[in-house]
Amino acid sequence: MDDFMKEAVKEAVSGMRQNHGGPFGAVIVKDNEIIARAHNEVIKNNDPTDHAEMIAIRKAAKKLSRFDLGDCELYSSCEPCPMCFAAIHWAKIKKVYYGCTREDAAKIGFDDNYIYEVIKGETDEKRVSLVQTDRDACLEAFKEWERKQDKVQY
Repeated sequence: MDDFMKEAVKEAVSGMRQNHGGPFGAVIVKDNEIIARAHNEVIKNNDPTDHAEMIAIRKAAKKLSRFDLGDCELYSSCEPCPMCFAAIHWAKIKKVYYGCTREDAAKIGFDDNYIYEVIKGETDEKRVSLVQTDRDACLEAFKEWERKQDKVQY
């Protein structure tokens, strides 16, 4: 077994046994060294976004004092959910290794298939209603951003 994946699995088991959340763990590696490790903490923190990958990305970014993790790799005990996959893209991580599949996760009650169907436009079922309102007022912040001379693009 890959040493980094072994650490991701250890995180998953640790978090699960502490009742922090589901059996998910992740580590972020830079230059062949683990710089961040995390496990699912949804239950512990009452935060639906506290997935292992999300927490590991936050820790790695803080440790490196930057939001671009393009020179890092992520090891996850399970295929990242849509939220984590998006965060991986925002962090510019180019390679992800994962153990279990999303189908494996669905079998134990962690089914993200509906979200994948929404993203692909393959469902008519709407669990969230999107309502656009007050666009003109909201555009003011965008216009200010466009004019901002000292902005950091990301």
